[in-house]
Amino acid sequence: MSLKARIRSVLTLGRGVTRGLPDPGRERDPFELFDEWMREARESGIALPEAMSVSTATKDGVPSARMMLLKAHGPRGFVFYTNYGSRKCAELDANPHAALLLHWAVLQRQIRIEGTVERTTAEESADYFRTRPRGVRVGAWASRQSAEIPNRRELEDRVREFQQRFKGEDVPAPNFWGGYRLTPWCIEFWQGRVDRLHDRLRYERDGDDWKVVRLYP
Repeated sequence: MSLKARIRSVLTLGRGVTRGLPDPGRERDPFELFDEWMREARESGIALPEAMSVSTATKDGVPSARMMLLKAHGPRGFVFYTNYGSRKCAELDANPHAALLLHWAVLQRQIRIEGTVERTTAEESADYFRTRPRGVRVGAWASRQSAEIPNRRELEDRVREFQQRFKGEDVPAPNFWGGYRLTPWCIEFWQGRVDRLHDRLRYERDGDDWKVVRLYP
């Protein structure tokens, strides 16, 4: 093992690179492993471990991707929030399939998730919106996400407009803003190993259960 590889192994705090992924039993739920990896990513001190790539496609299959934040996860799926007028939402509404990717370089880990999406309820979106800082809530009202804008000043003027509109009041969730929940049909866990002999476990929906296979790196 090279010095560089040894240093990278130390940075994982002993997890993953040297130990790898054990052969899973069928009884292991992928959401349990996701929770474990997310917890370890947070404990490692990585900035924004919930950051992920969200890939969508038009109805004709033209792809696009952007970085977003994962806001909830569990057996019901993976949730993120956005402006419903954005490009990503136009694509999701026309083609309700998406792929998520979380990558933690220092841990040499990534999780790939593919599935179908649907909008969260207005109540779920409003509940989450209330937890956001006030400035971020005002910004959600001010931004016409993905629309052309002539200059920065127009955005700043709109921010001031909505600051005044909601002065002394709570800032409610706009009706053009909310969440999507991705229900996965497959989740792949990728653990980097020495000499690029990585571990890959792919969980696939099998009725109400999950089938798990190990893949070549």
